[in-house]
Amino acid sequence: MVKKIVTSALIAALYAGLTAALAPVSYGPVQFRAAEALTLLPFCTPEAIPGLFIGCVLSNLLGGFGLIDVVFGSAATLVASWLTYKSPNLLIAAIPPVAVNAVVVGGYLGIITGTPIFISMAYIALSQSAVCFGLGIPLCRLLCKSTVFNSRLLPK
Repeated sequence: MVKKIVTSALIAALYAGLTAALAPVSYGPVQFRAAEALTLLPFCTPEAIPGLFIGCVLSNLLGGFGLIDVVFGSAATLVASWLTYKSPNLLIAAIPPVAVNAVVVGGYLGIITGTPIFISMAYIALSQSAVCFGLGIPLCRLLCKSTVFNSRLLPK
């Protein structure tokens, strides 16, 4: 039980720390949130789900677009994390963070910033795709094969 809590806390801290460290590109109508690479971790371990949610709440409290970002952005991460956990393979596991964030975060950012909603959704989808497929999949392959996350191993 302690290992599960520590794992969740570590993921929350990593997500919030990465987002804060890269704040200039982590927030805004066009954002490249590198910490979103961690959103594939639920594929490896369910402990990542609360860790990502808490990390996102903390990140959105530190910057971003206020209460709407804290509530809806964090809820989007929670839903995407659960869908990632339920995914049958790693390639499909990368789709929920891209799709859910594009619709939810892109939707409210479009409204808040006055950017056309479909343009805002496209910006978020493109950045999420780059992070999840370019960084998240390699990271997840590495970590799922390690002894750190042994609850769900990838096929060889």
